[in-house]
Amino acid sequence: MLNPGDIAPGFSLPRDGGGTVALADHAGRPVVIYFYPKDDTPGCTTEALDFTRLAADFAAAGATVIGISKDSVAAHDKFCRKHGLGITLASDAEGDTCERYGVWGERSMYGRTYMGIERATFLIGADGRIARVWPKVKVAGHAEEVLAAVRAL
Repeated sequence: MLNPGDIAPGFSLPRDGGGTVALADHAGRPVVIYFYPKDDTPGCTTEALDFTRLAADFAAAGATVIGISKDSVAAHDKFCRKHGLGITLASDAEGDTCERYGVWGERSMYGRTYMGIERATFLIGADGRIARVWPKVKVAGHAEEVLAAVRAL
């Protein structure tokens, strides 16, 4: 996984609603990138709703929030419509961005081992470097903690 001070790997990914989202599109501004396992599952839904609830606060602080999973754009669109999400969701179907950020790997649940995304968040500063990393995120209160870190930049 990447560490504070590392240069954030660039990406250009298809996004909900069509088109693409690229890290370069937000150069010179803070960006919050959160990686999550799967659309429309309990923890992922709560996390997306929390970031949506605070979207105006992130924007007022000058930051953009981008959620990334391996789900398809069609799944993202359905997820956004179902829950009224107001954040950008990017599809990393091939997993390249997940791998470059170090969030793709072996996971374990109920004694079963599988490959998947570790829920993690990266705050990228206006200089393009990672300012803060939250590995193995616990969803409750997380969006608020990230917002506080953005405001502290």
